[in-house]
Amino acid sequence: MPLKKISEEVKGPVAAKAGKLLEILKPLGSVLVAYSGGVDSSLLLAAACEACGPGVLAVTASSATYPRRELDEAKEIASLTGARHKVIKTQEFDDPRFVENPLERCYYCKRELFVKLTETAETEGVATLVEGSTVEDLSDFRPGERALRELEVLSPLRQANFTKSDVRELSRLIGLPNWDKPAAACLASRFPYGEKITREALGMIERLEDALHDMGFRQVRARCHGDLVRIEVERDSLEAATGPEMRDRIVQAARREGFHHVALDLQGYRMGCFNPEH
Repeated sequence: MPLKKISEEVKGPVAAKAGKLLEILKPLGSVLVAYSGGVDSSLLLAAACEACGPGVLAVTASSATYPRRELDEAKEIASLTGARHKVIKTQEFDDPRFVENPLERCYYCKRELFVKLTETAETEGVATLVEGSTVEDLSDFRPGERALRELEVLSPLRQANFTKSDVRELSRLIGLPNWDKPAAACLASRFPYGEKITREALGMIERLEDALHDMGFRQVRARCHGDLVRIEVERDSLEAATGPEMRDRIVQAARREGFHHVALDLQGYRMGCFNPEH
């Protein structure tokens, strides 16, 4: 089913912000959308396609830190918008500062990403690079924001004063199927700051989280602490995770990936648990 037009279909409290978003995007003409397939970037892509027509290019960066499951879903959503979609490779592991995983890791990762996106925009003849941060992202610990400022990347959702709930509501109204998708994050966020990131451990984490999703858990994080993995699920799923049969399935899945010790975090899932304020 095709997506509904923001300008024609959207009513209610979010309509004014939706109109503002289109007003911001229309003068840009051609845009490259930094597109992960998450809720924020999917809405931005849909709005850009409505505002700028064929001048829109969605670009997804694929690397060891980006789950294959996410890439497959991103391709499906991009096809609904009608945008041209390109997948590029980023090389975070070429930067030893990323591998060492300092507090500023996200900056090095974002810098690599947006430099590559800027180069892609120039090659493709696209005028402006945009990304999907909202106003609430300003209150979180996000070293990557510095990379956006340095490279002059625009954040139209933020400019239009969109919150996360606004994004989900507008996405629902226009028919984006991922409007209620749980928040995702780079797999590098599964490591405590200061603990080196390895390709092998990223693969272990990705496969374990895939297994947890297949068990029916929607929001999961497998936090790596050496040979111990600390699993976070949504709080209302904690009881299901501790049932004897499910508990055994989780332990077996973790041990298949090489983790010797398996812990379930009784606080449940929480965003950015390794960030300083936590």
